[in-house]
Amino acid sequence: METTETTQTSSTPFPNIPPVIESNDSEYRDTGVPSTVAIAGHPLHPLSVIFPIAFLALALGTDFGYWLTRDFFWARASIWLIGLGLGGGVLAAAIGLSDFLKIERVRKRSAGWIHLILNVSILVLTLFNFLLRLGDAEARILPWGLLLSLIVGTLTSASGWFGAELSYRHKIGVVGAGSRRYP
Repeated sequence: METTETTQTSSTPFPNIPPVIESNDSEYRDTGVPSTVAIAGHPLHPLSVIFPIAFLALALGTDFGYWLTRDFFWARASIWLIGLGLGGGVLAAAIGLSDFLKIERVRKRSAGWIHLILNVSILVLTLFNFLLRLGDAEARILPWGLLLSLIVGTLTSASGWFGAELSYRHKIGVVGAGSRRYP
């Protein structure tokens, strides 16, 4: 006795997992929505996040270095990296906010809102982490500075995932001829 199984298939190579990550066939098939802040069509937001991510990830590493060695070098490196990550993060946030406000497709997707909320949280926690260490960088690393760096690192990974969803799944901020309106 044979049974026939019917399954619903999507023409996109992505699963549809609402409400966190939506897939839309029309977005997958269109040319994409260009970024509002670009040079020669190249979106600047993905470029602008590289250094803040690296600085904040390295700050987590230098906090661990301090935890293991108690060497002041690591404490000084951490405060510099956090400060640079904060400054670069503010610049990247301004560019990303321009896309968020001017591209309707970003605001129509939960990935856009989650990415925004995570990035604002990262900036607030990073500012707090930086201010916490200003008085005495060495004394404030353990336990709170290290914990804040660990939380920021985790949130940065999650935010990067949702940012990639916007670019790769929803084709936002790519070189394309699509409209900034939805879809």
